[in-house]
Amino acid sequence: MTRMVAQEVVEAALDASTADGQVTFVVESSEANLRWASNSLTTNGAMRSRQVVVISFVDGGTGMATGTVARTGSPDITELVAASEQAARDAGPAEDAMPLISEAPEGSGGWDAEPADTSIGVFADFAPALGEAFGEARDRDELLFGFAEHSMATTYLGSSTGLRLRHDQPAGRVELNGKSSDFARSVWSGVGTRDFTDVSVADLAAEVRQRMAWSQRRVELPAGRYETLLPPSAVSDLMIYAYWTMEARDADEGRNVYAKAGGGNRIGERLAQLPLTLRSDPYAKGLETTPFQVVGSSSGSASVFDNGMATPAVDWIRDGVLTNLIRPRAWALKQTAPPTAAVGNLILEDPDATASQAEMIAGTERGLLLTTLWYIREVDPQTLLLTGLTRDGVFLVEDGEVTGAVNNFRFNESPVDLLGRVTQASRTERTLPREWNDWFTRAAMPTLRVPDFNMSSVSRAS
Repeated sequence: MTRMVAQEVVEAALDASTADGQVTFVVESSEANLRWASNSLTTNGAMRSRQVVVISFVDGGTGMATGTVARTGSPDITELVAASEQAARDAGPAEDAMPLISEAPEGSGGWDAEPADTSIGVFADFAPALGEAFGEARDRDELLFGFAEHSMATTYLGSSTGLRLRHDQPAGRVELNGKSSDFARSVWSGVGTRDFTDVSVADLAAEVRQRMAWSQRRVELPAGRYETLLPPSAVSDLMIYAYWTMEARDADEGRNVYAKAGGGNRIGERLAQLPLTLRSDPYAKGLETTPFQVVGSSSGSASVFDNGMATPAVDWIRDGVLTNLIRPRAWALKQTAPPTAAVGNLILEDPDATASQAEMIAGTERGLLLTTLWYIREVDPQTLLLTGLTRDGVFLVEDGEVTGAVNNFRFNESPVDLLGRVTQASRTERTLPREWNDWFTRAAMPTLRVPDFNMSSVSRAS
């Protein structure tokens, strides 16, 4: 039996529908990866997969209900559609019900094209350069561990209102760990990429080499508040948490950090003293992402009724002032506010920033330089207080120079509160979130200087 192409799957699902409306999307994915340990490649692989999602909309007389059923591989389309319609009939009216999107957004063409894909060939230049880095690490009696992954996902979305949308999404990441031969010292470097043509193994290895050299001297410090330089990776992990919790409904109903005392939300309130802008843009160079909504289930930040809605560039914080919150169409209608969709990338920048991270280190009398954060968890949604650990290198800066590595800490900080205390930002650069890069790789952040970062306790984690 011939396997249907993705477009045929979408059309077959729409043809089989007996509901009042339907959205179907198919995601064709391919992935290639390399893994290494102790200065040697250990595994490589390539994978392909298909996900089919059918969302049916049924008006039971008391309001529109929805049902979503997803399958992998090549499911029976008639059965899949029937299951989705039954799920809708079994559900109550959806509170986020809205007319389905019927106007195609910009950047959604190429419906008839084959899905894009990747292969192990994406590492043709990367792998030999990695081999050179292995040899240099052996010469220093150090070990390199890590992995590189590249994926390509093509989404085909069709609806009963006539939408036929397509988007190719490449994503890649590299994580490189350096360790001493006795495993007493460990450092990290990482980068996100679209196609690996911009990945420099030599630069990553140089960062690891420098941090390993810094870590040869060990200094024990107690818990406390320290002037701290947060590098772009650590900043991205904190800002992603601030972004994911930007749900307008939660703010309007008093459930998150963006809720205003006495009711409403904090839009228009200054959050940062520096002219920091936190923004998303599906066409940001090197961080390009899907310019329309694709979701299989509704939440406070997205609605299945909004599938196919344009996701244009948006400033979440502009010049230090909270400007927008994530608002699906149904909640926007209730609040007489504009709908605002989440976008799959995040950028923080200070338009006045000129310093590099090295220059910020040189301007530090005494403080800490972090590498990454890890195991970040929410403690209090009302303030967005987070806790987590430092990892793979906390360095002491004295009189403008890194003088050694210190012990790890547990921290307690709110990224929103942090924005109000930042005293300096570097130039913005593309970075790889350490904590969230399984889900979010498209970020660009500066190094931030915080005069009183709260290291709440000493951690024995390495």
